[in-house]
Amino acid sequence: MKKVVVIGGGIAGLASATLLAHEGYEVELLERNDRLGGRAGTLNIQGFRFDTGPSWYLMPEVFEHYFQMIGTTAREQLDLMTLDPGYKVYAEPEERQHAEPHSVGHHPATHLTVPYGLNQVCRVFEEREAGSGKRLERYVKSARKTSHMAERYFLYNTFQSWKNLASREVLVSLPRLVQLLGTSLEHFVARRFKDPLLRQILGYPAVFLGTEPQQAPAMYHLMSSMDLDEGVFYPRGGFWQLVRRLEALAVEAGVTITTRATVTQIGLENRSGKQPQHASVNGVHWRDTDGAEHFTQAGVVVSAADLHHTETQLLPYRARSYPERWWRSKQSGPGAVLVLLGVEGALPQLEHHTLFFTKDWDSNFDAIFGRETRIPNPASIYVCKPSASDPTVAPSGHENLFVLVPIPADPQLGAGGRNGAGDDVLERAADAAIDQIASWAHIPDLKERIVVRQTIGPADFANDYNSWKGGMLGPSHILSQSAMFRAQNKSRRVENLYYAGATTAPGVGVPMCLISAELVLKHLRGDTSAGPLPAPVTGSYASGSGRKAGTDSGNKGQFVAPDQYDDAGAAT
Repeated sequence: MKKVVVIGGGIAGLASATLLAHEGYEVELLERNDRLGGRAGTLNIQGFRFDTGPSWYLMPEVFEHYFQMIGTTAREQLDLMTLDPGYKVYAEPEERQHAEPHSVGHHPATHLTVPYGLNQVCRVFEEREAGSGKRLERYVKSARKTSHMAERYFLYNTFQSWKNLASREVLVSLPRLVQLLGTSLEHFVARRFKDPLLRQILGYPAVFLGTEPQQAPAMYHLMSSMDLDEGVFYPRGGFWQLVRRLEALAVEAGVTITTRATVTQIGLENRSGKQPQHASVNGVHWRDTDGAEHFTQAGVVVSAADLHHTETQLLPYRARSYPERWWRSKQSGPGAVLVLLGVEGALPQLEHHTLFFTKDWDSNFDAIFGRETRIPNPASIYVCKPSASDPTVAPSGHENLFVLVPIPADPQLGAGGRNGAGDDVLERAADAAIDQIASWAHIPDLKERIVVRQTIGPADFANDYNSWKGGMLGPSHILSQSAMFRAQNKSRRVENLYYAGATTAPGVGVPMCLISAELVLKHLRGDTSAGPLPAPVTGSYASGSGRKAGTDSGNKGQFVAPDQYDDAGAAT
């Protein structure tokens, strides 16, 4: 039985470890932090439980397929609820548009609520712009078709063979695909809708992809088939519940999990007859919290850590498929100031998901992605209020808010802190966001009602997750960093070294992380098919052939079972 070491216990690492354990490999997962989940973290403060990462549950078919691959279903693992409305959008108040540059205005903003169900969404669009309802139907039909094409031929494709792209369906659709790839999402939307707010609703998904509507290919209008057609879902307990279920499934499959294990080097060996630059993995060097050095032998290594960190810190130069010079020409997705707020009293002005769009959001994107970057003010921000759907995330009579302010990916902007103790530039951005929410949503006493405040910044992403440039997502999904042009899941220089996670193909977001795990499995099988692997018949997989989950002899890291976490996500 071949031994596999998985580096990193985020979504992609857990998903990869479990898939490979079900495949019959002996799997050990090493995570440097004291909890699993990676960016899908959790924080408990004074009875508030905050998710510190993903918050939109989209593409449910991807989750379902992954769970079926390991012999279960999403329904068995998660308590999913459909959000209705899906989200609310606030447009910048007119007074604000003519105010001083750093003021937030004094009047509430125009808002639009996006309901569940395409027919209802079309009615909302029609009320705002005559004729837009029918145009939205056609737009979403196109998005649905494009989404199907992406899933069938691109997202699950290792691109090891071009034959699967020569199918009749792809060839017939080629002129349309070329048009979608050669047109920006912004232009694609603007040709069909006139109302600025409707355009922003259809263009904002570019932010989920780590880019802006001007740079995202129109191919990504497929995102609108998800939030406007399929709907937005929420796993009760938040995304931390997803992490806990993935961990439990890994344990059940026989994966050995070691936390507080910092990988320092991927071990290599040159096999007879191989060129020096074509080495093979032989294990992983790692250090525990006491400073003791360890070496775990393995015939396969899957790094679900940040790809830039893996390539530039864990491999010698000759073994790097993506050296530093490769990264110099790449574009990171945005960084973020995350503001976690516990608020006394109800906030009916906010839905589970609420978006605040500035009128001149081109200047927002220029501040984040342009040559001279800065923190935008006001910013187009996102607010999640999970307490709208889940009473377990806040004490009775309180609300839980997760505020995301997109900013440049730059760890020098600083780290966050508790109750205003973070770096000044981040805390000022947090203050501005709170004032903006209070003004636009007409919550004049919002600041006075805050009882818990925690900020997180780019330096935290860099320090906690080795995130390239301190970005919150990974490389942006511009055309040159999408599909076959994105960093792939198999090393070109090292045999049996594979990559998973948001910094590799197919891209950013939890569904893409799950797919990246399947792409690793495809590489190991030598499967060059374009679409998802067929799921096994439920129960056909054994519970896993690896060792029983636990702590290795002499290993100072700690295995933490799901029920051994306290409310803060720390190991007990």
